[in-house]
Amino acid sequence: MKETIEKEITRGGAFVVKDTLCENIFTPEDFTEEQKMMRDAVKEFADKEIWSKKEEFEKKNFQLTLDVMKKAGELGFLGVGIPEAYGGLGMPFTSSMLVCDYISGSSGSTSTAFGAHTGIGTMPILLYGNEDQKIKYIPKLASGEYFGAYCLTEPGAGSDANSGKTKAVLSNDKSHYLISGQKIWISNAGFADILTVFAKIEDDKNLTAFIVPNDSKNGISFGKEEEKLGLNSSSTRQVFFNETKVPVENMLSERGNGFKIAMNALNIGRIKLAVAALDAERRLINVSTKYANERIQFRKKISEFGAIKEKIAVMATDLYVGESASYRAAKDIEDRIVILKESGKSYQEATLKGFEEYVIECSMLKVAVSEDLQNVADQGIQIFGGMGYSKETPMESAWRDARIARIYEGTNEINRLVAIGMLIKKAIKGHVDLISEAENVANSLTGIPSFELPDLSDLFDEEKIILKNLKKIFLMLCGAGMKKFGLDIEKEQEVLLSISDIMIEIYLAESAILRTEKNYKKFGKNSQEGQVSMSQLYLYQSVELVSNRAKELIISLSEGEEQKFLLLGLKRFTKYYNFPKPIELKRKIAKMIIDNNSYCF
Repeated sequence: MKETIEKEITRGGAFVVKDTLCENIFTPEDFTEEQKMMRDAVKEFADKEIWSKKEEFEKKNFQLTLDVMKKAGELGFLGVGIPEAYGGLGMPFTSSMLVCDYISGSSGSTSTAFGAHTGIGTMPILLYGNEDQKIKYIPKLASGEYFGAYCLTEPGAGSDANSGKTKAVLSNDKSHYLISGQKIWISNAGFADILTVFAKIEDDKNLTAFIVPNDSKNGISFGKEEEKLGLNSSSTRQVFFNETKVPVENMLSERGNGFKIAMNALNIGRIKLAVAALDAERRLINVSTKYANERIQFRKKISEFGAIKEKIAVMATDLYVGESASYRAAKDIEDRIVILKESGKSYQEATLKGFEEYVIECSMLKVAVSEDLQNVADQGIQIFGGMGYSKETPMESAWRDARIARIYEGTNEINRLVAIGMLIKKAIKGHVDLISEAENVANSLTGIPSFELPDLSDLFDEEKIILKNLKKIFLMLCGAGMKKFGLDIEKEQEVLLSISDIMIEIYLAESAILRTEKNYKKFGKNSQEGQVSMSQLYLYQSVELVSNRAKELIISLSEGEEQKFLLLGLKRFTKYYNFPKPIELKRKIAKMIIDNNSYCF
């Protein structure tokens, strides 16, 4: 009961003003036996059906992607999170994340197809459809009998999705709408059976969503497969609608609600995109480590060189931290949904409100993990050297496939702005006590700091002090920004982007430390040596990043005495009592992975 109450008062974004106990977060080590069995089954499927055919996926074999999706449907992987009443397995959100994680790492093509179908292809109908619509479509989408696609983007409407020109005109007898327009960059278009189409009725300001079965006899046509940088076997086409007849009963939700549907679907997709990058990172680290242990140069395995060890350590650290943060947020969402359902909310309302609560975390994770994936792929190429640039190894395609992750589901720039923008809105509404906490930090800058050495005898005592101080830096900068710009701060994108980066680093570093602390208490000191090193290393790197971003903002936002106080505050809040030894930490992490010949955490 105590845990339920604690979870109930947890708010999205509240981590910047509150401390979290390690016992109150979920970690991958907390998976149930059922979830572990599901993970192993998905991994076996991915190894057999996707990873072993990686070269074939580079040959634009769209049929192979479709075949894999059908097999995934037969095994129940497409319907993990769908309620049993609609043909799914009815498993919790962490299970959906787990399946998405391990099915996505072998190929960017299948990852995109899976994510587009189970996310934006299915969720709008599940969460906004009426009972008849859900009964008609969801069981077939869950089984893989039908595949879904999401038709939102247009030539003149990308990030500004609501500016789309596609029109829906009500027929004279009011029995159907006629949809006409052009959609671009539509994933799964080549084999989709059900299209969720966004169009404007008359001169409406906002989009309306429609469920549109794919029928070439009904004014629907497709462009050729797009020539892309990566995702070679992921079907991506333009879709054209020419007075396509759509029965009025196929309107999804209500008139003018399309933009809301689109944004909420994307929000779910963002955290799923983050977790989809994790197994790709695992596999790239494993492949890179094996190569480093086999490649001989200067009469030594290249894994013995410090330059290679450093790369492996940083790659592994990024994975560990991203994994920690992704599953922490997933369980928070899951718990919020449960609480809302227990309070009497419907499945649809509870799910939507659960995700809405954690918009900030979803956007942050999309940014952080997609950028980590790109870095892991890039460093993997470096470890392979010239061979990394060759199509003979998986590194070249992995790098290309990774690049899109920073663009779709909202560019990383937009997601940074969404994260900090939502936090400001929550603060204004009183959901997160940002304003008074920022004032407290500002007032503390004029006081005399304590010179008393704190007790640092327990694991992460110092790291937790530093985390608190990073939060003070964040609050200090929020206060300085609001003081200078007021509510017009939303127009200062450069400022918001830097503040958002600081917020992201705090969440990631805290997630890793809490995960390690929890498992340290649970499994003992000796089991967490590498995890402790990764948590300490990441925090050290975060302090450096935060310090640089904060200094730039302070110099830009203030002058005179105010600037002096803020810079002194920054110096105070980035202080270590005992610096970690980054090179030592990296060597320790790398040794464990190299000795194991794979990622072992």
